[in-house]
Amino acid sequence: MEIKIGIQNVGREIVIESSGTADEVAETVSKAMNGDTELRLTDNKGRTVLVPSKVLGYVEIGAEEPRKIGFAAT
Repeated sequence: MEIKIGIQNVGREIVIESSGTADEVAETVSKAMNGDTELRLTDNKGRTVLVPSKVLGYVEIGAEEPRKIGFAAT
């Protein structure tokens, strides 16, 4: 699923692809914001993104849907 992270006073957002569920990501974001720690997420390639919770503007969690394979129109 795609996760977009907006940072205060920064024009660009961070976009990562994660294999976690929407509930897992939402729980991680909530813990970071309520615990005053950093937001730590790992993408599909094993890279870790750390964002201090004090600068988070928003976190958009994409819908969970399996990837489509092929070129057929749906």
